[in-house]
Amino acid sequence: MSGTPRIFVGLSGGVDSAVAALLLRRAGHDVQGLFMANWDEDDTYCSIATDYQDARAVSRELDIPLHRVDFATQYRALVFEQFLAEYRAGRTPNPDVACNREIKFGVCLEHVRRLGGDVFATGHYAQRIDGAPVELHKAHDLSKDQSYFLHTLHRSQLRAALFPLADRSKAEVRALARAAGLPIYDKPDSTGICFIGERPFRDFLAQYIPESPGPIETPDGERLGTHRGLAYYTLGQRGGLEIGGRAGHAEDAWYVADKNPTRNALVVVQGHDHPALASTGMSTERAHWLLETAPQTPFEAMVKVRYRQDDQHCRITPLPDGRLDVEFDRPQRAVTPGQSAVFYRGTRCLGGAVIATLRKAPLPPRDSRPSL
Repeated sequence: MSGTPRIFVGLSGGVDSAVAALLLRRAGHDVQGLFMANWDEDDTYCSIATDYQDARAVSRELDIPLHRVDFATQYRALVFEQFLAEYRAGRTPNPDVACNREIKFGVCLEHVRRLGGDVFATGHYAQRIDGAPVELHKAHDLSKDQSYFLHTLHRSQLRAALFPLADRSKAEVRALARAAGLPIYDKPDSTGICFIGERPFRDFLAQYIPESPGPIETPDGERLGTHRGLAYYTLGQRGGLEIGGRAGHAEDAWYVADKNPTRNALVVVQGHDHPALASTGMSTERAHWLLETAPQTPFEAMVKVRYRQDDQHCRITPLPDGRLDVEFDRPQRAVTPGQSAVFYRGTRCLGGAVIATLRKAPLPPRDSRPSL
């Protein structure tokens, strides 16, 4: 890296990346902006055109060059196809994790280097700490921390990453944007999966995965209705089941507890805290570690099995093939295959793995189940 690094900032058109560029500019760095188009612009639900105009307005206000690059082809090949494959297998993937590894800090970082850049900065709420090895830590604002989505970065990618919002809160970021006259200071945060936008998720998925109706059942095999296809449902889901009131059952809401691909059956239970929704442990796919050496013996750590979850204490047993067996101190609700389990020690992100199978909590005898 040169003595005065040229920093490229991924300007998304949102307030976080805009303030990341603002802070670097004020610190006297050589800053340039880069806007990534990762989806088809002719998609009426896609906000690329609006986001690009917002990024242009920010770059003009900060007086920095703005480059635009189209990674839609790479995104489809490296992220979206895997997203569809997971849903076809009945799992629920997290494409943002793959996007960070393959696109933002993959093909985009390579593009930045071709443009003469040394560092790629983003508006992620996370913290990089240099050392041997470089470490990924949670952001100061734990309510906005996004280290969960960055846990599969390779250490070489992390060394080239910069997170200027590491010690900022969201309120501070918006206040900085407003004081600097940035036109997007009050732009709403983007939510959900980027390429789906505001459209109904089921309608989007149906364009790629045909409906495959099957029975909706209780754990005891009682048929309650018909689902549209296992791919359209996720564990713990409440809405969209269209079951309604049933004679002989309480009025509690129904939740997806399991999928049986062999019989194409969707298993549902009543009550948010029904024991069939709980898992005492899980197995994972091959883990990715942000450590000098992968752990070889059992150890204890904290885990998130989904974003927006408090850390949970667990015991991790590494298996010879790189997979993990994980035992929770307390049963966890709606652990979902295809999602990421991310491990922490204090604020440090150790790494993570995709959830493969679950170890379910034992069900009490039928007569003692309050919700059935």
